[in-house]
Amino acid sequence: MTTSATKLLCLIGDPVDHSVSPEIFTRAFEACGLDAVYLAFRVPKEGIGTALSGLRALGFLGCNVTVPHKVEVMKCLDEVRGAAVGIGAVNLVKNEGGRLIGYNTDGEGVLWALSEVNLDGKRVAVIGYGGAARAVAFAIASRHMPREIIIAGRDAEKAERLVRDLSGSAKATVMRIDELSRLDLDLIVNATPVGMSPNVEEMPIAEDALRSGMVVFDLVYSPKNTALLRAARRKGCRTISGVEMLVRQAAAGFEIWTGMPAPVEEMRRAADAALELRGRRG
Repeated sequence: MTTSATKLLCLIGDPVDHSVSPEIFTRAFEACGLDAVYLAFRVPKEGIGTALSGLRALGFLGCNVTVPHKVEVMKCLDEVRGAAVGIGAVNLVKNEGGRLIGYNTDGEGVLWALSEVNLDGKRVAVIGYGGAARAVAFAIASRHMPREIIIAGRDAEKAERLVRDLSGSAKATVMRIDELSRLDLDLIVNATPVGMSPNVEEMPIAEDALRSGMVVFDLVYSPKNTALLRAARRKGCRTISGVEMLVRQAAAGFEIWTGMPAPVEEMRRAADAALELRGRRG
């Protein structure tokens, strides 16, 4: 039962219908005996400032931030800490006595998902240039010594901006998505919403860009088995689902908000169950 003492948390983004974060955090709060609720709110691009003001006024403990707000939200915060400073994107906000503090736990999720992949001397392509792409690129550059990080997307100016920001951490270049098929890549990361429910048959790249032995990591987790991952397996690629990153960044966020160890396995089971249920519903 919710009371005036119940802690309030939420996800803000557009869209949010695909999200299983409410199920993940609800299970985590129950497992730890915490009096807290987590909701998902659709907030259009122009409403991010108003939404953050509302969270502050209502005394929310914090929120997760997803597409398309991860960069823009930084203008609405009192302080940005940790990895978010270098990445230039925020996916988690904590309300500390009325001050909104921004963090980035996406990078931690990326590194966990790629923990068994050695990228030293390898050529990496990141599709996208938004907050998720920034987290991927900076996380890889912080842990590995890749031969090259290629930022591919439709907007060359935005891609160039990310490449400039990466220049002190790794060799990075801009390329059109349709140019990736002529390269010998070791890792392709989809850091865009392409392929997300309900547009589940869309792919961010052509299938002929995929080659046997390549690692393909899709940050899209709904559906869990995206069109990109299915195509990659047909081509003999190693595939990594976005679910592992989702769970690990959520666990890191839980610990920032609560100061308690996250029940990671409970959170993973909640994510899997929610995605399986949605898959059955079509």
